[in-house]
Amino acid sequence: MTRREWLGLVTVAGAYAQGVASADKKPTPRSKPSGLPFNAWFTDVAAQAGLRAPVVYGRADRKDYIIEVVGCGVAFFDYDNDGWLDILLLSGSQLEGAPAGATNRLYKNKRDGTFMDVTKQAGLERTGWASSVTIGDYDNDGFEDVFITYWGSNVLYHNNGDGTFTDVTERAGLLQQGPSLWNSGATWIDYDRDGRLDLFIATYLDFDPAKIPRPGSTSNCRYMDVPVNCGPRGLRPTSHKFYRNNGDGTFSDVSQASGIAKLGGSFAMTAVAGDYDEDGWPDIFVACDSTPSFLLMNQHDGTFREEALERGVALSQDGQEQAGMGVAVGDFNLDSHSDIFVTHFMKDTPGLYENDGKGVFNEVSLRSGLGVETRYVGWGAAAEDFDNDGWPDFFSVTGSIYPEVEARFPAWPYRTPRLMYRNLRNGKFELMDDVGPGVAAFHSSRGSAVGDFDNDGDLDILIMNMGEPPSLLRNDLKLNQNWLKVKLVGTKSNRSAIGSRVIVEYGSRKQTKEVAAQSSFYSVNDRRLHFGLGASGSATVTVFWTNGGVEVMEDVTSNQLIEVKEGAGIVRRERWKTAERVS
Repeated sequence: MTRREWLGLVTVAGAYAQGVASADKKPTPRSKPSGLPFNAWFTDVAAQAGLRAPVVYGRADRKDYIIEVVGCGVAFFDYDNDGWLDILLLSGSQLEGAPAGATNRLYKNKRDGTFMDVTKQAGLERTGWASSVTIGDYDNDGFEDVFITYWGSNVLYHNNGDGTFTDVTERAGLLQQGPSLWNSGATWIDYDRDGRLDLFIATYLDFDPAKIPRPGSTSNCRYMDVPVNCGPRGLRPTSHKFYRNNGDGTFSDVSQASGIAKLGGSFAMTAVAGDYDEDGWPDIFVACDSTPSFLLMNQHDGTFREEALERGVALSQDGQEQAGMGVAVGDFNLDSHSDIFVTHFMKDTPGLYENDGKGVFNEVSLRSGLGVETRYVGWGAAAEDFDNDGWPDFFSVTGSIYPEVEARFPAWPYRTPRLMYRNLRNGKFELMDDVGPGVAAFHSSRGSAVGDFDNDGDLDILIMNMGEPPSLLRNDLKLNQNWLKVKLVGTKSNRSAIGSRVIVEYGSRKQTKEVAAQSSFYSVNDRRLHFGLGASGSATVTVFWTNGGVEVMEDVTSNQLIEVKEGAGIVRRERWKTAERVS
């Protein structure tokens, strides 16, 4: 049997269940609490920071169509190059038309813990059903540009370097035809290593409200025997796009030539580029909903080959489809290889895929203790060291897609808490019960991004909430431990250094991270790579640049941001105030 035939059988076998893949897995027993301290503490400071406008995405009490439930991403990025993270929040709409206030929003960091809405003056006001965002300097002019996917027409905003953006979608050759095409995950990637960022765009499905069944009309439109929105099963997946950067501000469609147009049969969501087999060429992992996920391996000749099944990330360990939504890439066991963490639907466990360094993965979800909570739908995800102890933790946001189910079954609420899994340093994780009110709060969340918005040496979290203002979880460490941040600036490689990999060695440990242009769920993290160092006062930093170059910097002192310019080493150092402690 061929691989394609196998995937076809798997897809067909699940087509008669409810609209979303669910394994009906019971939670595994929780181990005795470790008693180890976890020094991170999260408080939602969104309102006091000025993030008060709700994110509109469909109606609040009823979701007749799948377009109303998926939600959108968020981004931390420094659009004005002042060294402080700004915030981009995407927005949806309503099928009856966009209500007042339904627009993407750009917030400028005022450097005092608050943000100012600069959407209008920046030229970023836009209504519609936004999905994901990917950010990178596609023209290498020193300012980060923004690409946003939509149900309908995507948009490329060029950063003018003066606080404003210009819609250059048509001029760049990225204008899309076909109003029913629902674009999903997207990522900048320098696939041919020519120093210019190219663009991968996934699609979720073909969404035409006139052709979508009504809630309850088929088996794909019921959940727990409650009429709900239909899909994605029973709806039509579509093909995906790939664009090569021509170097003159325009792009050429190379979907056919790259092999991307051959992909099909899966409902693609978040796309994360990374060098998963460490051959120096960037690949793409795409989490897919209720269908096999993709792992697109770069063939070094301008083409990709889909190898998710043979490399162990297409399906669950028991060969079942899962509702892949959010993706976090990180080195959870400190073996200097990039592992993959994927969030899934309720009644299933998140997926943790351990990388052997050659791009072959072994699922260790249950063995690592991630099966203790299966009640919630997982979305945004992070693999980051939130307490600076030198070991990456896992975080995910959750939220149901069925407000109608809660009305009949209160035990299955629409709004649910966030989840923090602390790294026990032995290949296992512990679900934390009390890491602050910001994590314990109930919302129906989707996209999330991680970054240090207050420049205090720890990682904060930005979260999109359906029909509510966003959450901004400020991390206040109870105990200060050492850290290091690395910002890369490419010269021969793309200026954003997207695709470059860093290994930091501290004490007897070493950890790898890559600069990514999309991760979590449809979102963008702080491009400054953050490494907790624990008690280590210094580290060795090795940079593997996207174009193949390698640079090593030894005895780098902790508790600072270093800016590394390709070919020049460390060109700037910045020390910040000590992270605030809480009692």
